[in-house]
Amino acid sequence: MTHQRTPDRVRKLASRRSGALALTGAVDRLEQKRKYSRQERRILQGREVDEMRTGVLNRLAALLAMLPGLSHVSGQEIKVPAPESLNSLRGQAEKGDAAAQYNLGVMYEQGQGVRQDYAEAVRWYRKAADQEYPNAQFNLGGMYSKGQGVPEDYSEAARWYRKAADQGDAAAQYSLGVMYAKGQGVPQDHAEAVHWLRKAADQGYAAGQSNLGVLYELGQGAPQDYAEAVRWYSKASDQGYATAQFNLGFMYANGKGVPQDYADAVRWFRNAADQGHAAAQYNLGVMYEQGQGVPQDHAEAVRWYRKAADQGDANAQLGLGVKYSKGQGVPQDYAEAVRWYRKSSDQGYAAAQYNLGVMYEQGQGVPQAYAEAVRWYRKAAGQGNAAAQYNLGAMYYKGQGVPQDYAEAVRWYRKCADQGNGDAQFNLGAMYYNGQAVPQDPAESVRWYRKAADQGDAAAQFNLGGRYSNGQGVPQDDAESARWYRKAADQGNAAAQFKLGLKYGIGQGVPQDYAEAHMWLSLAASRASGDDQKQYADARELVAQMMTSQQLAEAQRRVREWKPRGGENKAGGR
Repeated sequence: MTHQRTPDRVRKLASRRSGALALTGAVDRLEQKRKYSRQERRILQGREVDEMRTGVLNRLAALLAMLPGLSHVSGQEIKVPAPESLNSLRGQAEKGDAAAQYNLGVMYEQGQGVRQDYAEAVRWYRKAADQEYPNAQFNLGGMYSKGQGVPEDYSEAARWYRKAADQGDAAAQYSLGVMYAKGQGVPQDHAEAVHWLRKAADQGYAAGQSNLGVLYELGQGAPQDYAEAVRWYSKASDQGYATAQFNLGFMYANGKGVPQDYADAVRWFRNAADQGHAAAQYNLGVMYEQGQGVPQDHAEAVRWYRKAADQGDANAQLGLGVKYSKGQGVPQDYAEAVRWYRKSSDQGYAAAQYNLGVMYEQGQGVPQAYAEAVRWYRKAAGQGNAAAQYNLGAMYYKGQGVPQDYAEAVRWYRKCADQGNGDAQFNLGAMYYNGQAVPQDPAESVRWYRKAADQGDAAAQFNLGGRYSNGQGVPQDDAESARWYRKAADQGNAAAQFKLGLKYGIGQGVPQDYAEAHMWLSLAASRASGDDQKQYADARELVAQMMTSQQLAEAQRRVREWKPRGGENKAGGR
């Protein structure tokens, strides 16, 4: 990832006098602002295994949308009767035969042998339901839930579901449990939801088993118990229930209630995916993309993403857009990436809106349009997407797509920084240091630099070293200055390596050590270019004149063995 930065500026070394080093601390570089270029790690946001699902509560999709037909009565399905038999069935229904009334209602609901007529279906269901016929009570509840033949009325739906549930009807028990879980037609009550779902589950009703697992996983209405969730998911999965198979795959992928096992996760995702379960198809794509439980295969990842995306899964549409953007598993095609980002964005998916903004800002797959980039960044930022908040702040800072407005930049950087984004924290530190749209406040600047520095940001660590060296916003402290310079230097920040070398050369905040000074100045010179490289090299040669051959050899050995470690060297001395 690259960042646009102003060059580092350091003061030239003081001249050498009387055979002794006269190295002095160089002034801090200009405070720097960042603007992300297109970033793959941001684009992939929210696509780790533990973020696969589209909201666990969505898994409580109720039986409310089911069209309960003849198959509702297990083992008692009837065929559509011939016209003369239909007349006989109607005659039985008119004489008060509850089973005939129920079956006539089913025929009107399904349009089997008669013209489909929901109102007529409701009329016959009600006649049978009033005789305490549980299948009719359940179906009548479904008609109220869907608003078919009657006005939609969840309270009335719950009333009829309860009548059937009290008679032991598993589908009604399940549906009533879902209504308690969602607070539809009854006050939301997860304990009551568990009560009814368990009744359905104990009868082997797969949807009840699956959703009972969800409540155990969430700890809603029962103590959170991943193992118990897995047990119920497994029961439903063994019956071929796709949603439970998806959930069981998730538990294996994350090691919840079972030992983590990517191969088993893939197996269950595949079982659900083969049944057309969109979220499982997406997650199976993720497993192929990451090479978890299967050999990494971007083309196979694309295949599964596409299946889910074609069903409207926003995660998969985003994932497919990323693959086209990166050219993984498909030829790189920015226009196609934009098309899929847009589909996901139009569903309100913040990560896709952010990516679409990036494409407009960079002019990839669409003509470059800063105003359009701002529009999409704003949509995502309004949903709390930190990367979008950061880029929106940068657009205001630079005046791209919007009038330049440092106050707005600060506002969006702060929203992002409050989510722990180190780049935004760094930029807030810079704006407080420079007094841009906020009062100049070295102490507040230091506070934000420290937040970024504590996350390993080398540029912030470098600037903290400067603040402690100069006593700006903090008490002057050479030892603390050296400590922060070392953190940045250890990451390969050339400017920090130079500063740390100077400190060892003159013994400021650290014991004087020419070998250590030479090592850091050599590293700085090797990583710099232009005027900076010459300056760093001149300082190294100045130190070398004070060293013995043994010290010089030791310094060179340390350079050979040095390796960067820790954090992120985002700023780098140039």
